[in-house]
Amino acid sequence: MGRKKFTHSEEQLRGDSRYNSRLVSKFVNCLMYDGKKSVASRVFYDAMEIIGKKVKDAQPIEVFETALQNVKPNIEVRSKRVGGSNYQVPIQVNRKRQQSLAIRWLLEASRGRKGSRMCENLAKELIDAYHREGTAMTTRENVHRMAEANKAFSHFAW
Repeated sequence: MGRKKFTHSEEQLRGDSRYNSRLVSKFVNCLMYDGKKSVASRVFYDAMEIIGKKVKDAQPIEVFETALQNVKPNIEVRSKRVGGSNYQVPIQVNRKRQQSLAIRWLLEASRGRKGSRMCENLAKELIDAYHREGTAMTTRENVHRMAEANKAFSHFAW
């Protein structure tokens, strides 16, 4: 007797109402607190409007996608125990993890900004990431720097 095929949440995720993008849906779901999806959606779309006013040379959705692309890490360090010692071993990051790390870092950076509304913080962080600067990009650079520094232990990656 055959088993039912396992479906991933990615396959079940529908595009959002405004941009019909699965990536936006995923981002809004990660932005959401306590199941309040309408609040998260409002924050995201308000941020998109702010981006539309501040960035004249590109569409807000393009700014969002480019920012996410810029923040994605190519390589990260994982802790490996070899012969009683722990080594920080650099490894390649798969596509799905790249996306989730980028989303997580952008949201942490936005939440870390104090003094204004979340939609304004998110818009500022996305614009900064679009221009390859800001806290999320700093996090990415730190991860890459760690991987570069521990390149000598790459032979432990198996």
